[in-house]
Amino acid sequence: MKAFTMRITIKQVAEKSGVSIATVSRVFNNSNLVDVETRDRVILVAEELRYSPNQLARSLSKNRTDTVGLLLPDLYGEFFSEIIRGVDQIAQQFDNHLLVSSAHNKREEIRGALRVMSGRVDGLIVMSPNIDAETLHLNLPKNLPVVLLNCYINDKSFDSINIDNFAGANLIVKHLIEHGHKKIAMIKGNDTNYDAAQRIEGYRAALMEFGLDYSSYAVLGDFTQHSGYEAAKNILAMKDRPTAIFASNDSMAIGALSALKEFGVEVPREMAIVGFDDIPVTQYLQPPLTTVCVDVSEYGALAIKKLYAAIQESSQHIRQHVVISPRLSIRDSCGFH
Repeated sequence: MKAFTMRITIKQVAEKSGVSIATVSRVFNNSNLVDVETRDRVILVAEELRYSPNQLARSLSKNRTDTVGLLLPDLYGEFFSEIIRGVDQIAQQFDNHLLVSSAHNKREEIRGALRVMSGRVDGLIVMSPNIDAETLHLNLPKNLPVVLLNCYINDKSFDSINIDNFAGANLIVKHLIEHGHKKIAMIKGNDTNYDAAQRIEGYRAALMEFGLDYSSYAVLGDFTQHSGYEAAKNILAMKDRPTAIFASNDSMAIGALSALKEFGVEVPREMAIVGFDDIPVTQYLQPPLTTVCVDVSEYGALAIKKLYAAIQESSQHIRQHVVISPRLSIRDSCGFH
């Protein structure tokens, strides 16, 4: 039979240390009102008794949890791991914990994840293409600081940071056009996804500006490597085969590169290929991938810095809506390094 062990209380630590309960509490809340000798004695007694402060009680007394939340549409892939890395590095600097959840873009999962986060975090970063203002307002406390990351909602109640997807796609397609490509395929994401739709518009606008065909070469993907692989096979089967491929994220570009290699198509001599996001692995591919640079880790870091500003400034905080202008990382895959 398993023995029952009674939990050591703050009162027992106080009695053995010869101090008040309030003094023990001050020690574990890092108050400067306790002298060094008393602090050392309390900590020594706590270690001897194996006392562990009740974190929930401490959170309630301070009216904060020392935890921030991050809600993502998925946890799979280097893009999301880089977002998490950027957020977590800053959270550690503030000696905070990070609570991460994914909702896979399903409405009920999003609502459930928001409710779970509510009351457990001091602030929340939300990245979800299917989020809306009503869902946020109904499932989160009114005064909880929230930063929206790549969420496009018509509501100024929250801080937001967005990538200029149109500009990034337009920039990289023009780069291909300016270096002689006239038949440029696109592996696109689903049109109902805002990021995907804006990248499609940027692609089309660049081709239209130069009087080039934008209707024949767009192939559907879903932002995964497998969909990029399958899309590239479809592009290679086209009767009037393109000379360049713009994959609207790096994961699809990686899948496409695999298909091109499998079918013996030399990159970039026979087919140029470019991506979007600049996840770390792209510089180590063969050939290294030209892509639209977002600096994903720094993107996450910027979001949590803005969140901490909102937490610290409280009711005085002025909400901001930031749009990040991307740039190109030119490498060998486009042939113009």
